[in-house]
Amino acid sequence: MSDVALVDLTTAIRAETSLADPNICKFTVSRTVHLGGPFFFDTSERASGSPLAERLFALDGVAHVLVADNVVTVGKQASTSWNGLRAEIGAAIRAQLLTGIPAILETVYVPSASGRSDAELHSVVQDLLDREVNRSIANHGGKISIVDISDRVLSIAMSGGCQGCASSQATLRQGFEVMLRRVAPEIVDIVDTTDHAAGTKPFYKQTR
Repeated sequence: MSDVALVDLTTAIRAETSLADPNICKFTVSRTVHLGGPFFFDTSERASGSPLAERLFALDGVAHVLVADNVVTVGKQASTSWNGLRAEIGAAIRAQLLTGIPAILETVYVPSASGRSDAELHSVVQDLLDREVNRSIANHGGKISIVDISDRVLSIAMSGGCQGCASSQATLRQGFEVMLRRVAPEIVDIVDTTDHAAGTKPFYKQTR
């Protein structure tokens, strides 16, 4: 991710634009924005009644918002540039924190009755990968990427040190999957599409 620090005297915000999806930027705040979550807003109507989400959707180009603890992940429309928008988002987050009013009113926030869409789940899972999973396995040179989410089935690919590693399935099932169930219990299955035999230390034997 490319990043830029947005700092004032009271609150520091680090904005990181995703390399996997340049239309998504994660804003990590030096204080809690809203405990719990994740809370996902994909329309201004869904944001109605939640002060921070309303502020962000009032900015031109904001397409969706994900809030979890001290992280605010914002998706923009493809036709909109991050130039200027990132600073506006940082200012909106600070302004909301100064009010002392909860950023999200959970009595107003109601997920859709049918559960979150595949697009919503994609944002939640990508945030988990960026914020926790890949930062951890990067110590071993590994990375997990989303290939697809369809009908609540998540397809992933493992690369770097995880491709062909004998411990990759433990990483996937005992690490990533456990964390995934916490934030996206709607996911019914995880499919590993990785060609582990092509890794530098393949543990799947080639067959003729």
